[in-house]
Amino acid sequence: MFTKKTTLAVLGISAAAVLGLTGCASGAAGASGDGSTEAATATSLADFGDLAALEEAAKAEGQLNVIALPRDWANYGEILDLFAERYPEITINEALPDGSSAEEIQAAETNEGLDTAPDVFDLGLTVALQNTDRFAPYQVSTWDDIPDALKEPSGLFVGDYGGYMSIGYDASKFDGPAELDDLLGSAYKGAVAINGDPTQAGAAFAAVGLATVQSDGTLDDFTPGIDFFAQLDDAGNMLKVDVTTATVASGETPVVFDWDYLNAAHTADNPDWTTVILPGTGYAGYYNQAINVDAPHPAAARLWQEFLYSDEVQNLWLKGGARPVRADAMAEAGTIDQDLFDALPATPEETVVPTEEQSTNAGTLLGEKWASAVG
Repeated sequence: MFTKKTTLAVLGISAAAVLGLTGCASGAAGASGDGSTEAATATSLADFGDLAALEEAAKAEGQLNVIALPRDWANYGEILDLFAERYPEITINEALPDGSSAEEIQAAETNEGLDTAPDVFDLGLTVALQNTDRFAPYQVSTWDDIPDALKEPSGLFVGDYGGYMSIGYDASKFDGPAELDDLLGSAYKGAVAINGDPTQAGAAFAAVGLATVQSDGTLDDFTPGIDFFAQLDDAGNMLKVDVTTATVASGETPVVFDWDYLNAAHTADNPDWTTVILPGTGYAGYYNQAINVDAPHPAAARLWQEFLYSDEVQNLWLKGGARPVRADAMAEAGTIDQDLFDALPATPEETVVPTEEQSTNAGTLLGEKWASAVG
């Protein structure tokens, strides 16, 4: 049972699912040093010697390529600015801020071997599971604080921040839904949007997952969720518009399926914006960090990972309304921002998270049925 202060640590990727990936990583840690060749094979901070040596190697590279990191997503803007302030010698190149997880991988493929390739990824679980050959294994210095169920054993990809799928709406125009099927009513005509394409974007995938379990289905078969959105489309209630801060602020997307921390952030632009986590079964998930195996700036990529999993930045996820992956360990150590931790919204008593097999099967099903169901 979840309480207001409980994290998602006990829910994330199932241990069995993650352990099934053991051995996917290739290559071993290289010799310590500050050259890019050595950095590209480093699997932990120990391969550099210490943090100072990693910082020097990253500063020597002078660049960090990030991709698909909207600055209003889970407080990424403040996080990016803090890294830039701390390491002015390293220029952050921000590409495709509104891109999907799938588009991150496509960019890596398109730019492979070029200085413009992404150094790091921020990915939904389904896309991460499909692309493990694209990642370099790396275990951050705070590795032991991360629940085993939320990290691939060698560090190919690691959960970092998470939340619950929710519905946000403009309370000046709509009554909040008490249950999922309320959204099928005429009051929501042309008003309901999801955040992207569920065959490519983690938030949209999770929206279908939520609709599935709210329709008495299970994560073994996303058909009920696909059917719900087909009904929503047939009713004329579904908007085929990708959700952004601008579309919410302008009123273009007045009702939105999205992660609770993203929906909550929209109140900054619209004080009437309200977020609800539906009663009944909830759907939770983490986004994962990974390093491009062909990162043009491999030391900077690893420094970015160390930075993201530090106490300071884990608290910045919390400031953005997300649940940091190290929250339990930090709470025990007294390093978490307790006021922000206490302010997390109440969560469902029953919550589900897809396993590796469920995510893979759901991704296949969505690829086969989504376009024809929703059009």
